[in-house]
Amino acid sequence: QVQLVESGGGLVQAGGSLRLSCAASGRTFSSYTMGWFRQAAGKEREFVAAISWSGGSTYYADAVKGRFTISRDNAKSTYTYLQMNSLKPEDTAEYYCAAKQSLWNIRTRDYDYWGQGTQVTVSS
Repeated sequence: QVQLVESGGGLVQAGGSLRLSCAASGRTFSSYTMGWFRQAAGKEREFVAAISWSGGSTYYADAVKGRFTISRDNAKSTYTYLQMNSLKPEDTAEYYCAAKQSLWNIRTRDYDYWGQGTQVTVSS
C-alpha cells in the first residue's frame, strides 16, 4: 500500500520555525520527484516546493523562497522535509506531501501520490 504520511505541523508564532516531514512507503520513492503543496481555507491548493529524485535540484514558490528549504533522505526509506523559517500568518494552511515520477510540471498538482496533510497555523 502506497502511503505518504506528513508530520510536524502545529501552531507557531510569526517569525518562528517548523520542520515538516513526509515519510513515503509502499514502493521505492527514491526515484520520484517529491513536492510540498499547501491549501489555505477557501483557497486552491498551491505549489510550495519540490526536489528532484537525487536532491540535486530544488524548486520554490516565490512566496517562500529564501525562507523555506526542501530536502530529502533516500538512505533507508524516502523522507522529505520542509524546513520553514521566518513564518508568516499567510503561511497558515494545510500542507501536503506529494510524489511524481518526472520533473515535468512540478509546480502543478499533476502528482501521482498525495499525503493526507498536516496543519500549520502561524499566529500574529
